[in-house]
Amino acid sequence: MELRGITKRFPGVVANHDIDITIRRGTVHALVGENGAGKSTLMKILYGMQKPDEGTISIDGDQVSFHSPADAIARGIGMVHQHFMLADNLTVLENVVLGGEKLHGISGKARAEILKISDRYGLGVRPDVLVEDLGVADRQRVEILKVLYRGARTLILDEPTAVLVPQEVDALFDNLRELKAEGLTVIFISHKLGEVLSVADDITVIRRGTTVASVVPSETTPKQLAELMVGAELPSPETRESTVTDVEMLKVEGLRLSTADAEGVERTVLDDVSLTIHKGEVLGIAGVEGNGQAELVEAIMGMHDPDAGTISLDGIDISHLPTRTRREDGIGYIPEDRHRHGLLLEAPLWENRILGHVTEKPNAKGRLLDLKAARADTERIVREYDVRTPGIEVTAASLSGGNQQKLIVGREMSHHPKLLIAAHPTRGVDVGAQAQIWDQIREARREGLAVLLISADLDELIGLSDNLRVMYRGRLVADADPATITPEELGSAMTGAASGHLVHSDGDTAAEREPRSSQEGESE
Repeated sequence: MELRGITKRFPGVVANHDIDITIRRGTVHALVGENGAGKSTLMKILYGMQKPDEGTISIDGDQVSFHSPADAIARGIGMVHQHFMLADNLTVLENVVLGGEKLHGISGKARAEILKISDRYGLGVRPDVLVEDLGVADRQRVEILKVLYRGARTLILDEPTAVLVPQEVDALFDNLRELKAEGLTVIFISHKLGEVLSVADDITVIRRGTTVASVVPSETTPKQLAELMVGAELPSPETRESTVTDVEMLKVEGLRLSTADAEGVERTVLDDVSLTIHKGEVLGIAGVEGNGQAELVEAIMGMHDPDAGTISLDGIDISHLPTRTRREDGIGYIPEDRHRHGLLLEAPLWENRILGHVTEKPNAKGRLLDLKAARADTERIVREYDVRTPGIEVTAASLSGGNQQKLIVGREMSHHPKLLIAAHPTRGVDVGAQAQIWDQIREARREGLAVLLISADLDELIGLSDNLRVMYRGRLVADADPATITPEELGSAMTGAASGHLVHSDGDTAAEREPRSSQEGESE
């Protein structure tokens, strides 16, 4: 595949300018660049979602022109977007066949094909589950399966490892190598430079909308890639300074929560969860997607009513208060899924700046909104957090994923919360923005901010946290010392394996604890 002179302009911004890329068949080709560099726009052009203003695309020597994704799919190109294109009110099976009914219809044959692909690539997809009941990682697997179901020979994966633990990343990379061995091509977009170097055959670096380098992984380092992307060294979240006080800011006691699955069967998602976070403390929660972290966050935010237990903020019981009141009482919230819970995509940036804080300054003056002040503060956030945008009147949907995330982080930090619930705060941002967000959290922590940190980036989790707890099947099962545990050990603990650097909830170390019987494990 060859892209030559690709240029794409939008009002007030040139997203792509004279981009040249050559992609070899049967390889993993990585595309890296800072937020707003034009990677996603380029891939949307390749997938037929947008037409270039200038330039050509050739596949196997034939020049092509795509007018829609259907044209790209017909040429064997499939795309898994950074933000998924799934219908929440449909089942997995219905989502996979949607738009591809001519292949097998919605039938037993379609179900058999889905299960065959799922088993072949270890995706673990359940055809009859509603998508709205799936976590982010499972939704990603459905998207990958949807592309494979349509017979794609070239897969575009936009930030595919953002929600995966190391073992899951290794499994995905094994799958990519299998695809490559069968002659398939993978275009891999990621900000995790270590992963890029481990899986890619070729790397193209984009900066400010144009190609600046093509490199071979064996001849470069993460530091060199970072410098090519943003002109700065690869940052580290590592911090061992302690700012933890004796003042309890968040106290959760005996939290239990049950939900009904697609078949109406009740299941326990939080089982007797208790934790305490002090002023100046970052408490990290490690866990594989779907083990209760999302439900814990949403219960603290008032988005779920727990079956039992209490939640206290700064000594006051907030268990039965609405989400808005909890926000006004000092809880900041960076959601796991910024599109579902963090933004109004079709609203301008200044309106998104108000979300969750409509009664607070500078957004409000008495009982009325202060739109002039809100706009001015949005301009400040755009400057201070380097949100790449032509202006604050554009919609949130027009921003890249990383710039959307920077807007949310800037909004929440601007209100100087007592407690910050940070679910994957640097997901989808480049190394420069990642370092800025880490610095913001560190600075606020020094001033007394308490942070509940959920992250799939184990280096981030270990580096930023004062204390670590492991969540497994809805329970906090073990504690870990960030100063001694490794990402590999933490990743193993997240999947239920023991580690010598963990202390289980009963006080025993992993080495002292007897393994549970297989019967007990099966019953759970």
